[in-house]
Amino acid sequence: MKHFQVEKWKKLPTVGGGIPPPTPYPHRSLLLESCFLLILKGILDAVDGELARIRERPSHVGRYWDTVADTIGLIAVMWAFGTVLEWKIALTSILILSILLQYSFFNHFSILVRVLGSGDSTSRIDERVRPVAQPWESQTMVNVFHTIYVIFFSWQDSLVSKLSGKGSKNLRFELTVSSFLGYGMQSIVIFFLALTQNLDALPHLVLGVNGFLVVLVLIRSRLG
Repeated sequence: MKHFQVEKWKKLPTVGGGIPPPTPYPHRSLLLESCFLLILKGILDAVDGELARIRERPSHVGRYWDTVADTIGLIAVMWAFGTVLEWKIALTSILILSILLQYSFFNHFSILVRVLGSGDSTSRIDERVRPVAQPWESQTMVNVFHTIYVIFFSWQDSLVSKLSGKGSKNLRFELTVSSFLGYGMQSIVIFFLALTQNLDALPHLVLGVNGFLVVLVLIRSRLG
């Protein structure tokens, strides 16, 4: 029986008549589809907040939940990459923190721009003071999500506020760079890495782009 199985295996199609080539990412057949869903997630993430502003129904719960959901999703995605691509836990953790820092820079400057432009006060640079719920939302839910936000995310706001300086005129440079080089654009690049079977370069992409982004924004912001 063993002899028959070996002979049968030898008849399988191969490249150059030798041993069948190994799959670049064994047991990773859904990586490409998963990376595409990251792009779709980024589009939907950008749309929901804009819809709330267009309908003139901003929500404190929505503001806090957006950050919480993004963070949960980011940790899940990077942990999945780390498991499949066999990263060390320390590397996965560093990649998560680097993307969270990019998130914080983008949120910081987008909030400042909205405050300067439309006077929107739903999102604030300093969230330590509990807000009053909008008429269409529950104060209890606002209190719950505000507490979660302050415990887990206020340190990021404080760090970015201390690092960012006074900013450039209209803050357009900082917002443009942190948006263009942000996780949305990185998701597109990640998809092409998966398409070309080069996902081993993912840590270099995440650390390199986010490091460059932070340095560029800080230098420009400090120069004013």
